[in-house]
Amino acid sequence: MSRGLLSLLAVTCAVAVGNVYFPQAVSPLVAAGLGVSPDSAALVVTATQLGYTAGIFLLVPLGDRFPARRLVVTLLTVTGAALLAAACAPSLTYLAGASLLAGVATVVAQLVSPLAAGLAAPDRRGAVIGVLLSGSTGGMLLSRALAGVLGDRFGWRAPYLAAAAVALALAALLAFTLPRIAPGARRPYGRLLAEPLRLLLAEPELRRSAFYQATVFGAFSAVWTGVALLITGPEYGMGAGAAGTLALVGAATMVCTPLAGRLVDRRGPDRVNTVCLTGALAAAPVLAAGSLGGTAGLAALVAGTLLLDVAMQSGMTANSARVQALRADARARLTTAYMICAYLGGGAGSWLAARIHARAGWPGVCLLAAVLCALALARHLLHLARSRPAPPPGEAVPPSGEAAPPPGEAVPPPGETTPHPGEAAPPYRPRRSPRPGETPARRR
Repeated sequence: MSRGLLSLLAVTCAVAVGNVYFPQAVSPLVAAGLGVSPDSAALVVTATQLGYTAGIFLLVPLGDRFPARRLVVTLLTVTGAALLAAACAPSLTYLAGASLLAGVATVVAQLVSPLAAGLAAPDRRGAVIGVLLSGSTGGMLLSRALAGVLGDRFGWRAPYLAAAAVALALAALLAFTLPRIAPGARRPYGRLLAEPLRLLLAEPELRRSAFYQATVFGAFSAVWTGVALLITGPEYGMGAGAAGTLALVGAATMVCTPLAGRLVDRRGPDRVNTVCLTGALAAAPVLAAGSLGGTAGLAALVAGTLLLDVAMQSGMTANSARVQALRADARARLTTAYMICAYLGGGAGSWLAARIHARAGWPGVCLLAAVLCALALARHLLHLARSRPAPPPGEAVPPSGEAAPPPGEAVPPPGETTPHPGEAAPPYRPRRSPRPGETPARRR
């Protein structure tokens, strides 16, 4: 796959993911523009995210049935039309309905990932997935900032118009640049919807990767839910915008995920998972120091959220590379199963964090994050222990503390020693079998 096509696919991921997150930045402007309460305007954000979750379940499995170019271009076109309808919505009800449709259709990033994994060489698959995740992260961060600027200057409809124009232009460009790839599955739609669950039950590596991502993403969501409550609480007394500014530390993951992808290609996903899960667990005590307040507490929050963001996104690169390598004919359905588990974990983490914060405050949220990351790390270490190869039959195992001999070097029999470097080896004398009635001679 060429660098130009990879860059275009990364931009596609950024645009698709950005459509899910930019409504968060213009929600207060929607409330003022349509004359509704802020709580009611938040329905637009909820509708977009619900639509996105439904789209992952209903549409992403179709990537294994229909040609990728036709499906991606169609969904981007529907996304642009839905965003255009949202920009022209006369009321909150129409806006929520158009946002729901836009959320369902803007699942292109989940289709691009298996498409790119199929186009990339096996020894570059991790690097390609890392670049795509970097694009998704950039879209999530930049869409909020750009939507806020456009909304403040031109009103809440301007971000929707801009997003619609970008989606439609990207659809036209991809219609001529994406390669033609024949679909791999010709199953009925109902079977395609049930297939992610079957794959989850049949593929141990899919279950393991999904468990890692669900637990760590649950910790990630719990921390960011608790950060908003901590920043606006009595410890800091800041506004909600301060939490959004703190989220910009996640921009570092745009640099780290491509590096993590290259490490996956060189060292394998398990080694990258070991580092990332350890880093995610180490972030919990750093974040707990945020309850101190003041400059020291704020510095702990910045360091802890940065460490957690990098660990979560880099670990996702390793997990995605492992999942995409399982079955070439079912990559879209594998992605569906993996992402549904991840979002279920994230939703559970946010739900638990809100309730734990009400009872135990910020330290309780950090403890929840630590427990979730510890579960993932324990599962990973158990897998490494079980998958450690046993020595071949007949090969001597050195006692604890002794190094194993190099490959090809003979192991001396018990009681015999090997010569030191520089010494001549004693002549080889084969053992003579004792004759009948003869007592075996004792070795000296």
